[in-house]
Amino acid sequence: MDKVLWVVGWCVLLGGLVGFMAGLLGIGGGLMIVPALLYLLPRVGFGAEFLPHVSIATSLCAIILTSLSSAKAHHGRGNLDFGLLRVLAPAVLLGALASGFVSERIPADTLRQAFAAFVILMAAQMAYPVKTESIRSLPNGKALFIIVFIIALIAGLMGIGGGVLLVPLLTFFGVVMRVAVGVSSGTGLLIAIAGSLSYVVAGWNAEGLPEYTLGYIYLPALIGIVCTSVLTAPLGVKAATHWPTAVLKKIFALLLILIGIRLVMG
Repeated sequence: MDKVLWVVGWCVLLGGLVGFMAGLLGIGGGLMIVPALLYLLPRVGFGAEFLPHVSIATSLCAIILTSLSSAKAHHGRGNLDFGLLRVLAPAVLLGALASGFVSERIPADTLRQAFAAFVILMAAQMAYPVKTESIRSLPNGKALFIIVFIIALIAGLMGIGGGVLLVPLLTFFGVVMRVAVGVSSGTGLLIAIAGSLSYVVAGWNAEGLPEYTLGYIYLPALIGIVCTSVLTAPLGVKAATHWPTAVLKKIFALLLILIGIRLVMG
C-alpha cells in the first residue's frame, strides 16, 4: 500500500503539471503522462510486458475530463462544427476501439519505441509547426474514413487525444483553423472514451497485472492525475495571456525530444 500511495502522490503532482501545461501551451496531456507513468509504474510491480499498455491506457482515460472541458469550451465559442463531427465520428470511434486490441498484439518494447519516435516527431512539430491551411476540399467518404480511422488508431495506441494529427489534416483540406481545433476537441473526447473502453476489455483477463487495475487502466494513477489536472488547466489558460508561450513551447518541445531519445535507448 505504501508503494501505491507513493505513486498516487507523484501522480497528483503530475496531474497538476499536465493540467497547467495543457492550458498554457494548448498541448495534449498524453505526451507528458505516458513517459511519467513509464517511469513510475515499475515501482508498484508492473512488469515490462504490461508497462507501455498500462501507461497508455491510463493516459487515455485521464484525458477524458480534459477533452470534455475543451470540447465544452469550443462549443461555447461556436468552434465545434457538429456536422463535421458527425461525419468523422464513425471512423474515430472504430479506430479508437481497435487501439486497445491492436496494442495487445504489439510487443512491449516495440510499443515503447514507437511511442518514443512519436514523441520526437510531435515535439518537432510543436517547436516548428507546419502551416497547412489551404482551399482544398475534404476527400470523399471512403478515403476520409480510412484516413481518420488510422489517425484515431494511432492516437489510441499512443495514449493521446489525436488533435496533433487531426488538426493539420483538417486545415490541409480547407477547414478553418479554429473550427479544426474545435472539432478535434470533440473527436479527442470520443477517442479518449472509446480507447479507454477498448483497453479495459483487452486487459480484462490479462494475467500478471498488479492490484487496482481495471483492464489495462491503473486506477490509483488515474485518480491522482485527474484530481489536480482539472484544477490547474484554467490556471494555465490564464497564464498563457502573460507568459511567452512561443518560447516556452520550444523549450518544452526540446525536453520532449530528450525524453523520446531516452525512451528509444531504453
